Amino acid sequence: MKIVLLGAPGSGKGTLAKKISRDFGVPQISTGDLFRAIVKEDSPLANKVKEIMASGGLVPDEVTIELVKERLQKEDCKRGYILDGFPRTVNQAKALEKFSKIDTVILVELASEIIIERLSSRRTCPNCNEIYSLEDNKEEICKKCNTHLIQRDDDKPETIKHRLEVYENNTAPLINFYGERLFKVSSAGSPEETYQPVKTFLEKLEA
Repeated sequence: MKIVLLGAPGSGKGTLAKKISRDFGVPQISTGDLFRAIVKEDSPLANKVKEIMASGGLVPDEVTIELVKERLQKEDCKRGYILDGFPRTVNQAKALEKFSKIDTVILVELASEIIIERLSSRRTCPNCNEIYSLEDNKEEICKKCNTHLIQRDDDKPETIKHRLEVYENNTAPLINFYGERLFKVSSAGSPEETYQPVKTFLEKLEA
């Protein structure tokens, strides 16, 4: 099963993707993770991507497309995949259709004010990349590896607002591009409340 997840930054795509991956046996492909792996390298491309990410902007299409295309050719994607964070533009969506045929597009919907509140309280482990909310982890220590948590630059309020503007300008047109192929779900409730209708839909699709 080949799935594209759409939704604004902080709408809960990553959490939803993990649940789908667990139950349907396909890998979650996060462009954010691909980019964070790149910026650990010391190269002109890595430095460029790092600067763009810190400002909340979008990495150029040609770089993103090549990264995703290469990732989808790996062995674990033969049964399918979940794309989380790609495509982000209509240009990327058109490129994707040239090298992979998707089965469905899930749109995760959430109000901007809730997104800003959620992301501002998000903390990340720099060691294992586990993500926490300050509401659940006031000590700001990773429960998996005991590392002190950090607030990523792209989770700071001023950057979040810019990321949402970028989303509206570049990614929202994908909603029109995919049209009737979209399955919409609200993530205003708990992660499990968000997941249940998605799981039911995917089980019917798989059958």
